[in-house]
Amino acid sequence: MQKLFCAILFVCFSITAISQNKSFNIGYLLDRTSPEIEGLLDELTKEISAVTGEDATLNFPSSSQLVNNFNTQLALQHYNTLLNNDTDIIIAFGVVNNAVISKIGSYSKPTIMFGALSEELIDTERIEQKIENYTSITTSQSYAEDLRTFQQLVNPSKVGVVIEKAFIENLPLAETFLEIDRELDIETKLIPFDNLNDITSNLDEIDGVYLAGGFYLSDAEMKTLAEVFIEKKLPSFTANPAKDVDNGILATNHDQSEMNQFFRRIALTVEAVVNGEDLSRLTSKLESKGQLTINFNTAERIDMPLKYSLIATTTFIGDPDIIAADRTYDLVGVMKEAIAKNLDLQTIEQDIRLTEKDVQVAKSDYLPNVTAGATGSYIDPELAAVANGSNPEVSTSGNITLQQTLFSESANANISIQKSLRAAQEENYNSEALNTVFNTATAYFTALILKANLKIQAQNLELTKYNLKIAEENYEAGQSGKADVLRFRSELAQNTQEFVEAINQLEQGYYQLNQLLNNPINTKIDVEDAELKTGIYSNYNYEQLGQFLDDPKLREPFVKFLIQEAINNAPELKALQYNLDATERSERLFGAGRFLPTLALQGQYNYEFSRSGAGSAFLPGFEQPEGYYTVGLSVSLPLFNQNKQNLNKQIASIQKEQLEISQDNIRLGIEKNINDAVLELVNQISNIQLSEVFEASAKETLDLTQTSYANGAVNIVQLIDAQNNYLQAQLASANATYNYLQSSMQLERSLGLFFLLQDNTEREAFVQRFLEFTQTLND
Repeated sequence: MQKLFCAILFVCFSITAISQNKSFNIGYLLDRTSPEIEGLLDELTKEISAVTGEDATLNFPSSSQLVNNFNTQLALQHYNTLLNNDTDIIIAFGVVNNAVISKIGSYSKPTIMFGALSEELIDTERIEQKIENYTSITTSQSYAEDLRTFQQLVNPSKVGVVIEKAFIENLPLAETFLEIDRELDIETKLIPFDNLNDITSNLDEIDGVYLAGGFYLSDAEMKTLAEVFIEKKLPSFTANPAKDVDNGILATNHDQSEMNQFFRRIALTVEAVVNGEDLSRLTSKLESKGQLTINFNTAERIDMPLKYSLIATTTFIGDPDIIAADRTYDLVGVMKEAIAKNLDLQTIEQDIRLTEKDVQVAKSDYLPNVTAGATGSYIDPELAAVANGSNPEVSTSGNITLQQTLFSESANANISIQKSLRAAQEENYNSEALNTVFNTATAYFTALILKANLKIQAQNLELTKYNLKIAEENYEAGQSGKADVLRFRSELAQNTQEFVEAINQLEQGYYQLNQLLNNPINTKIDVEDAELKTGIYSNYNYEQLGQFLDDPKLREPFVKFLIQEAINNAPELKALQYNLDATERSERLFGAGRFLPTLALQGQYNYEFSRSGAGSAFLPGFEQPEGYYTVGLSVSLPLFNQNKQNLNKQIASIQKEQLEISQDNIRLGIEKNINDAVLELVNQISNIQLSEVFEASAKETLDLTQTSYANGAVNIVQLIDAQNNYLQAQLASANATYNYLQSSMQLERSLGLFFLLQDNTEREAFVQRFLEFTQTLND
């Protein structure tokens, strides 16, 4: 009997509870709508439903969502419509709705006004009035504070203030901005708009744009507007949340957390109405605690340098990988351009030209030597008189002399030596070209590593800010001490410095690349990412190279083949061989070559132009012709030249021995370099695989540690360790592929070739030589 009584009592209580679960219809009044506004409205609806929970059944009929399109008469009409239909709670948003509904004075249905207003426009006395069935929820922002931050960023002299025409018609904006102009010593120009053209056609004579309105613009419209500002190099600042910055606007002081706070307060107010609380006591003003947010890519595109003093308190949006570059390079393009434009290579090219001239000078020993001369003489008359006409007192004459070497061992040797030295210089150029290509590839991969580092440091800085927020919340909740907050502030300062250094290091990386490419140092360049299986790397078998080296059975014969190829290709060995050829030629010259005679042909033609004075006449019968010639053949043979021939031969022999020792040393160095490069590649193959595991584990550990710290389960040291561990894991993972490709470049430099600069025929020939080499080993 007692159990039956309890069951009946439970049913009665359940029926009573069900009967108390009331139903409420909620209507929305808006100034303007768009897909983005509809999305925000859905978020607000979900928040209201979640907060109210089972206290009541809430309905949001679409017929009670009315838009006035900035029409004051229509706004009043819509409000009356909701008063006269079955709407129970009215939620109104927008400047026009606020201007119309706030003046009504008495409200028969619960009416919640909400919106974002600048502090300069808020009527504090009006907000604090206690009006039955009416509350106003306002989140404050400040036009003056926004413009002050804008000044710190770019210091514009004249700012265009973009705002809807309806706002200007309903708010004292002109007077407000005149006061702000005086306060900040800045000039503003109001740009009222109904459409985008109203904005884009009024951007003359300004050097900055402040979006005091624009909340109702769609994402597509905001992106279009931002692109116009960027093309005109106009810095922009918005009074709207950070979504505008996502769409390309430069900066804002308002983040998404303000919107979330706003929605939560509206939801709590609806819950209060459902629970029967007095609405007039819920009037509230939400203080804006936003943080500066900057679009990194927009700043880059408008050439705005970031002020490092703002970094610690700034959230960055955008991808550091996206750079507004004058030119973007891939690795092959960098390598080819370095060969064509590098100044060090151009210097060595001039050395080659000089050696070509040395060869021409050496060959010129076999060219005829023709000289012309003229003589005028005066002789003592008494001596001339007795010379019988052979030496007149006054005479003038001229001659042309020809000398032609027919055979000279020293000339032959010099020609041969200079040709060898020219060939050696060409090999020096090839060696320097390989070094330049390798240095350029190194600079390329360094830039990629620095780009990855900048991106990761930016993420780590944001992570520290997030962890600081958790620490502050825990401190306010009494779950942790102030020491945690101070520790994360210290971490924030350190991470900010690391972020600044990452920015500057990337700039230095681009400077280095510009120098190698003979670009102006400040040229804005970017480098394309490098992945093993995509782009230019997909056809060059870098993965197959890794497979050869990863297999111990294939590695040994492959390394032997690589050493053989490197020795055959090495321009350093070829240059030494040419120098050795030149030395051996010198040795032969000073050996048996010294006994070879030098043959030369000589000829001269003489002509007497005039003679006069004493002794100018010949004796009768002894007339001398006015012109005559002589021809002769000379043979010379050095018999003893102060023992210099023997000494020079000995010097040449010593130089030859020195060059042979250098060859052996270079061969040994090549063998070592190949083995070192192979081992480094093996290390990097392992690093690629392990770094992926390391990063995934570190990320999962960090997520778990963050959750545990927020719940007070772990201390700050464990959280910081987890964050630092994740940072190192990210860096290792991001750089693994770059380090592998860089090690491949080192191996190719030791080989004396670069696969990326070869055509398919050359690469196939390389594979064929390897197959032939392995066949030889098997035989």
